[in-house]
Amino acid sequence: MATRTAPRPKASARYDKADLLESYRLMLLSRRLDDKEIQLKRQNRIYFQISGAGHEAVLVAASRVFRAGHDWFYLYYRDRALCLGLGMTATEQLLSAVAAADDPNSGGRQMPSHWGHKDLNIVSTSSPTGTQFLQAVGAAETWLRASSDERLAELTKGDEVVLVTTGDGTTSEGEFWEALNSACNLKLPVVFLVEDNGYAISVPVEVNTAGGSISKLVASFPGLFIQEVDGCDLLASADAMQKAHDYARQRKGPALVHAHVIRPYSHSLSDDEVHYRPTAEREADAARDPIVTFPRWLTEQGIATDAELDLIQNGVEEEVNIATEIALASPQPATDTIYDYVYSPDVDPTGESFDTEDDPQFSGDPTTMVDLLNMCLRDEMTRDPRIVMFGEDVADVSREAHLADVKGKGGVFKVTWGLQKQFGSNRVYNSPLAEANIVGRAIGLATRGMKPVVEIQFFDYIWPAYMQLRDELALMRWRSNNAFSSPLVVRTTYGGYLKGGAVYHSQTGAAIFTGVPGLRVICPSTALDANGLLRTAIRCEDPVLFLEHKHLYRQAYNKGAYPGPNFMIPFGKGKVVREGSDATLITYGAVVQRAVVAAKELEEATGQRVEVIDLRSLNPVDWELIGDSIRKTNRVIVAYEDSLSWGYGSEIAARIADDHFAWLDAPVKRVAATDTFVAYAPELEDVILPQVASLRLAMEEILRF
Repeated sequence: MATRTAPRPKASARYDKADLLESYRLMLLSRRLDDKEIQLKRQNRIYFQISGAGHEAVLVAASRVFRAGHDWFYLYYRDRALCLGLGMTATEQLLSAVAAADDPNSGGRQMPSHWGHKDLNIVSTSSPTGTQFLQAVGAAETWLRASSDERLAELTKGDEVVLVTTGDGTTSEGEFWEALNSACNLKLPVVFLVEDNGYAISVPVEVNTAGGSISKLVASFPGLFIQEVDGCDLLASADAMQKAHDYARQRKGPALVHAHVIRPYSHSLSDDEVHYRPTAEREADAARDPIVTFPRWLTEQGIATDAELDLIQNGVEEEVNIATEIALASPQPATDTIYDYVYSPDVDPTGESFDTEDDPQFSGDPTTMVDLLNMCLRDEMTRDPRIVMFGEDVADVSREAHLADVKGKGGVFKVTWGLQKQFGSNRVYNSPLAEANIVGRAIGLATRGMKPVVEIQFFDYIWPAYMQLRDELALMRWRSNNAFSSPLVVRTTYGGYLKGGAVYHSQTGAAIFTGVPGLRVICPSTALDANGLLRTAIRCEDPVLFLEHKHLYRQAYNKGAYPGPNFMIPFGKGKVVREGSDATLITYGAVVQRAVVAAKELEEATGQRVEVIDLRSLNPVDWELIGDSIRKTNRVIVAYEDSLSWGYGSEIAARIADDHFAWLDAPVKRVAATDTFVAYAPELEDVILPQVASLRLAMEEILRF
């Protein structure tokens, strides 16, 4: 489907004189704003600058095709001209440059050129290259998931298109290919615009891209409509963008526009391209500069006079100067706002409205954690049509024609079993085997108003999604100053104590996630707690990482009866699972039961009573419960399945030392896994992980102190 650049049109039926002059004004305004920011940076009045110079023509063309506030936009840092064309003002862009409180992009929280504008549907842009692709696919997927349910009519206009932009260098990222794969597979209405200026900082395109042409490289993707165009030619670019938009809007599938542009300035003010680009190459780029060639074409065609162009130029200069004065005079954000929007300001999952734990409506016999998790998911999917569930193997069957003939998979541990059969394949479905794909798409869906509850099959394999979790999901609300958010739940299994798990099916590592502001981390140890905490996770408005210990899924000792469809446990509420007066042991997950057994053995042997606290919520933490227990017992053990050094319990121990030192009669003691990995041999696993014997030994030692 690839098409080469068409000959330059002499005129455009869709562009009258006013359109052409306005397009020139926008291109020039974009360039002059770049120039003004460069000046301000050299005067030390702003702190960073990266330009969109050379990309203006294709971006203005895109802005004349795509619909602000109707279509959705996932951009990158060179897209200044596109934002101006969609309706962002020069003042708003310079407010970002000076980090003003009134900056609509981020409220002064992000670098300049990290675009975001709620009214225009420009979703908050971040610095990591390539993370926008999968989110754009998820945003486009919202149409697919919401359009079949009239209850979700407000989430889709029926013909919206998602535009995602990138430089040529970022097409080397794996998430670009994952995004193309899913967009083509699902025939989603998303347009990929590759702004190819030939360089990723100093690395030329032929080093980044096999064969030097991304459009040729992706030509075999089924259903992908491809246009290759001179991105310095406004009218040719407009034609290519219109065709791509039409293709996606008509729901034929995704499109890719490969626009060849130039980069007349260095990558940023931290870079000097003279060190790696020869003079002849830079001069060749300068000859294609749309800021020079387009006004010349306007006069050659008799469309505009020199006087008219001078008037535009003078108007742009005045607009930039006025915008600069306003921006420089605008107040900076108040320092007491730094904690605003780390989490939802409207829905508090630690509050009383999420606490129905004391009034369960039990029915049926006690059952396993797997069953009560499944029941919670059924309840919530019945209650909220926005919920979609996907991941690897979570569906009963991918080939829907077989749905009535098979028992169904429903996840490797059966937590999602039967949900596809009950709620349909549009709400419960399998993803590719790609963890970043799962989380990235979920972020896009959540940003559009859906409520994804996704599964990462094993914690051990969550790491390809870490960039999406850490730099995107957890940061979306804060970095956009509450303009955008992505409330979703990521369920994942973790942990050892399951013979044969070995190195890559026994990992823990809660501290890697509890140390991320904006992310709630929950870890139940009983079936009942799992049911109540998962319901809170789904109903809250923050992103939640929900840790489910594989060893606890089907244990007899932690079974519980179904507590009803409104049973919730608030985050940050721990639980005393065994009363005591001589020492406190703080733990979570699969170590809880081992601690209870150790404490019981100790009391039977010595009469000394150790209080055992199950945290249940790892971030936030019930510091009040911990403090109350310490003031009673004066001795503390922190036990956790993660490695001893740098693990989750280290922060708990440090905080106790800070806040409760005066109440301690002994140093805080830790019991944890060895600073190794979990081995396959059961004898080795027993030594590596905390056991009843090692927990009891720690109790005895601290009580002797």
